[in-house]
Amino acid sequence: MDFYPMYIGGRWVESRSGQRFSSINPATGEVLGEVAKGGREDAEAAIAAAKEAFDGWRKTPAPRRGEILFRAAELLKERKESIARLMTREMGKVLVEARGDVQEAIDMTYYMAGEGRRLFGETVPSEMPNKFAMAVREAIGVVGVITPWNFPIAIPSWKIMPALISGNTVVFKPASDTPILGYTLVRLLEEAGIPAGVVNLVYGPGSTVGEAILEHPDVPVITFTGSNPAGVHVNTVAAPRLKRVHLELGGKNAIIVMDDADLKLAVEGIVWSAFGTSGQRCTAASRVIVHRAVKDQLLSMLIERIRGLRLGDGLLPETDVGPVINRSSLEKIHSYTEIARLEGASVAVGGEVATEGELSRGFFYKPTLFVDVKPEMRVAQEEIFGPVTSVIQVDSLEEAIAVNNRVSYGLSSSIYTRNVNTAFTAIRDLMTGLVYVNHGTIGSEVHLPFGGMRQTGNGHREAGQAAIDFYTEWKSVYVDFSGKLQRAQIDRPEPQSPARS
Repeated sequence: MDFYPMYIGGRWVESRSGQRFSSINPATGEVLGEVAKGGREDAEAAIAAAKEAFDGWRKTPAPRRGEILFRAAELLKERKESIARLMTREMGKVLVEARGDVQEAIDMTYYMAGEGRRLFGETVPSEMPNKFAMAVREAIGVVGVITPWNFPIAIPSWKIMPALISGNTVVFKPASDTPILGYTLVRLLEEAGIPAGVVNLVYGPGSTVGEAILEHPDVPVITFTGSNPAGVHVNTVAAPRLKRVHLELGGKNAIIVMDDADLKLAVEGIVWSAFGTSGQRCTAASRVIVHRAVKDQLLSMLIERIRGLRLGDGLLPETDVGPVINRSSLEKIHSYTEIARLEGASVAVGGEVATEGELSRGFFYKPTLFVDVKPEMRVAQEEIFGPVTSVIQVDSLEEAIAVNNRVSYGLSSSIYTRNVNTAFTAIRDLMTGLVYVNHGTIGSEVHLPFGGMRQTGNGHREAGQAAIDFYTEWKSVYVDFSGKLQRAQIDRPEPQSPARS
């Protein structure tokens, strides 16, 4: 059986304890490989290696850093299909979605490679004569990168590539459900020419490896994507140490369907947003807010479309929806079906664990639609993270926007309408970090900031220039070329008003 070691200081190593854990295919139960199970000592060794490598990497010219990332992007592009197939086996998403995941990493890596020649600062006029004033970006230090399993190549690339191009070094802890994909990404960066110690890889539980990264004084920057409770813990541990923390947390995203919407287009957007990646996206549409005038028609079309979705192994071309990640997730998702019924909602389709034939070998949940849902119900407020969505009826645009905003999260929202006035009102009033018009709630481009409001995060953004802002410090620089001491003119005379004729 294949074994996947850790990467510390430029060497592939076993864990200090010698312990291992298995990576499992969630569609079949197949063991894909044995992985080194790291602990606190392994994390500390990785941090020490990253700290030692930092000075040399930050002094490496940024265009040179960009050349290494460009090679990494080329390797990702060459191996897109093999990585996507591995992703379908280790994480479960259908192959077409896995290809999209890898493409996100390709796009981000190319984009950040280009930023090696565009780490723009500022030049501004000084208030004193013969003085030059500017602001430049500086790398910060070691970045602790803690990532989830649902986008196991894209999300690490969104964090690692901007950190590296900015001159930081990295300690990377991938999710324990997708360690082989973490290994694959780091192996590729090594092949692209990343110097020893600049990127380090440690697998293991959050309670040991994660805590060591959060607590260590030599890790000034933390970037984390995961659940809200875990994010609150990350912030709590990091706060006394004044670490810079980026949190990308949950979502309770809604698609609004107005009475003038193209319903066929809306149904396709809902199905893709709610059931793509088996609903295991922070941007998944877990609410459908529909105008009373078109609710019945939309429901009829939606139920028919959902019933036609085919569950199965994501490598099979006929599969529409793959498995969820593990048994714990499967049980959590099913518990919300019982919660919905107890609160007075109804199950229009789905609501069951799928156990027919080959599906019994994996973790499959039937695509589920709740109806008769009220905005205050738990299924309309809490993140379920599975192939489940709820229909909520409203009577107006104002009510739809209010229902959309009446949750603790604020990541993504969408509206289907043919009315330009309605669209722009929604763009203004929907309180989410992403707003889509006549499109589902998922999908983003690497040159735009990605993130949410309220409890979806802590205000920092991934991707685009926003990522560079997070991974760099500003340094203001003054150069006095007068050759003599100058004092700031504190008491300035008021400018003379022009004489009135």
